[in-house]
Amino acid sequence: MKVIKNPQTIGRSVLLAEANAIRNAIDLLDEQFDATVELLLTTSGRLVVTGVGKSALIGQKIVATMNSTGTPALFMHAADAIHGDLGMIQENDVVLIISKSGNTAEIKVLLPLLKRTRVRLVALVSTRDSYLAQHADYVLHAYAEHEADPLNLAPTTSTTVALALGDALAVSLLELRGFTRQDFARYHPGGTLGKKLYLKVADIFPHNQCPKVLPDTPVRDVIFTISANRLGATAVVDEAGLLKGIVTDGDIRRMAYEHDSFWKLCAEDVMTPTPVCVTPDEYAVAALQVMQERNITQLIVAEADRVQGFIHLHDLLREGLV
Repeated sequence: MKVIKNPQTIGRSVLLAEANAIRNAIDLLDEQFDATVELLLTTSGRLVVTGVGKSALIGQKIVATMNSTGTPALFMHAADAIHGDLGMIQENDVVLIISKSGNTAEIKVLLPLLKRTRVRLVALVSTRDSYLAQHADYVLHAYAEHEADPLNLAPTTSTTVALALGDALAVSLLELRGFTRQDFARYHPGGTLGKKLYLKVADIFPHNQCPKVLPDTPVRDVIFTISANRLGATAVVDEAGLLKGIVTDGDIRRMAYEHDSFWKLCAEDVMTPTPVCVTPDEYAVAALQVMQERNITQLIVAEADRVQGFIHLHDLLREGLV
């Protein structure tokens, strides 16, 4: 009678097999990895990644990661290379060839052709005594003893190790190049990720009203000012325009609890002095972090104690940062 395994049990065994393979890959890193990183740091050419089958798919992801982190890269399918795509190879390029066995027919055909171009070859391969490993200039040992499936056929563990080694290369190059958040933003201008890296408070707050009252403004007028501008707060400034405090919806509610009669009160009686502020040059995501840490929904935008405007949590929601 066939025993049906629990899906969670199968899933955990797959994840464990792949995690163990990556742990083993840590011990296999050697001076060949150092030499490959140095080669990619100093070359004036590009990184060309090639492979067939599932290795080709892993290669495409490695190319995408490299390009987004400052290493110019492109993908060339090993089968297409011998039908014209070899023309994309330029002098000083470095070719990274991904293959589990290192002995596939496509690789054996491609390697001599690449050798003629005199580019430097890096093998990312599971089998060290393979044809590919023996003919490459550098070898990154992506060893996978067993695939995660019980038949040991489906590329699972081997592709995971290859992908992880590609990430290790990309991050090593990123750190050694001194790649910054600004560099990353330049390559990722679109979507939420891009906005987190480049969108600043100055890009948002000018679209909002800038409610301000004097310290002696009656509470009744303070409430009208808050309601009219729909930001849930107003800044309190002195005659010289310098920031003295903030009155929020929360301050008004607390006032109602603490005072039986509050119509004789003024702004300075209920305001929160020295409020938290952000400058226009700060990143919007930093403003969001302040709001989350303080459990507030708006911040005054100010420089040198002069109020320039407000930024509200709704602004950040609208930009997709939350």
